[in-house]
Amino acid sequence: MKTATPRAKAPAVEGAVVFTDLTGFSEFTAIRGDEAALEMLSLQEELIRDAIGSKGRVVKNLGDGFLLWFDNVGDAVVSALCLQEKIDELPFEDDMPMWVRIGINYGRPLLRGDDLIGHDVNVAARIVDLAQSGEVLVSQACTEKLTSELDDVYFDEVGPVVMKGIPDAVTLYRAVRL
Repeated sequence: MKTATPRAKAPAVEGAVVFTDLTGFSEFTAIRGDEAALEMLSLQEELIRDAIGSKGRVVKNLGDGFLLWFDNVGDAVVSALCLQEKIDELPFEDDMPMWVRIGINYGRPLLRGDDLIGHDVNVAARIVDLAQSGEVLVSQACTEKLTSELDDVYFDEVGPVVMKGIPDAVTLYRAVRL
């Protein structure tokens, strides 16, 4: 009989979990083709890496979205808004615009290698699902960790939202650059 080998406890990290998602990507791929889709994904990754700089890291690519990590929630919000602005500046054709939606949660996920797992990651994933095209939604946990460092950002309360698989309602805010 084999006995289970005790596993080391996964370390927790405190910071901001960010999910991005391209909206309209499936339709874009169907209309423009796989090569254009691949170019769009490369452009998105370049814009994300430029927006986060050294303040965050790409945890993993999720098809047409990314999981990002920031030690500082202020850096996460500013980077997300910067990414939205960079995408808004792109010269997309009128019949095929592209937007990104972003969800941010603050918490203490567990590290599994380079990956992040846990409840706080799940909440961030649900938040991005609720965001509209071109929108950055953040949890109340994020706004509670912010300081006056974001004087040029306004947080418009969306309200408490019940999300699939999340036992308690989460109060969300829309982050808007002033």
